[in-house]
Amino acid sequence: MTGEPMLTASHVTKSYGSVTALEDANLAVYAGEVCALVGDNGAGKSTLVKILSGAELPDGGTIELNGQRVEIDSPAAAQRLGIATVFQDLALAPELAASDNLFLGRELLKPGLLGALGVLDRKTMRTEAAQQFAKLGVTLRSPSVPVASLSGGQRQSVAIARAAKWADNVIFLDEPTAALGVVQTDRVLRLVRQVADQGLAVVLITHNMTHVVEVADRVEVLRLGSSVATFRRGEATVPRLVAAMTSGTTDPEVGESQ
Repeated sequence: MTGEPMLTASHVTKSYGSVTALEDANLAVYAGEVCALVGDNGAGKSTLVKILSGAELPDGGTIELNGQRVEIDSPAAAQRLGIATVFQDLALAPELAASDNLFLGRELLKPGLLGALGVLDRKTMRTEAAQQFAKLGVTLRSPSVPVASLSGGQRQSVAIARAAKWADNVIFLDEPTAALGVVQTDRVLRLVRQVADQGLAVVLITHNMTHVVEVADRVEVLRLGSSVATFRRGEATVPRLVAAMTSGTTDPEVGESQ
């Protein structure tokens, strides 16, 4: 990628007692790209994402956003910095409409006295939700349908659309295609690409190497808490990714011999 990275994490460390989760983790993501963060179980992916989304504090290292050093000491701080995270549980309210979920915790109030009394401006929320879904190509019967009536892929799309509406800089997506069928997975991956095309930096955390090769502009590999390899689009293959994840080498034949 060209230009300066939007978000940079350098030499991040994190331990839990005697267990080292991150030893020398590095990550740089750029506006308009999909960066996949991969690694075997225990590689430190979840810990790094929790640190960058404000859910955990690092023991060491630096984090910069748009060239300025920042402290992300809470999820609220991450939100203020324009960083959003979609975890596997999605954090959606199933009985509420898709439009209401887009504004969950950020509800719009009617102007004047009604707003002072706490009356929600549902019409404006439905209109803005419909615009957001249309911009990202998310297809629902209506923004007013309850999330509980949506398919797994549609629920994931609502969660991603919500993150994209409120994030100004970076979105982390934790296993967004887990437990989805083939058609729904394809739609979600296209949505991931669409979000990046809107100018946001998207970090994709997944165990599916085929999806990584298909959608990622760049791949960062963690192994045993440290960054061990970076691949650009066209360089990453499933065997090379697996070799880097399991042995720290980018040569599949060397990885198989170790």
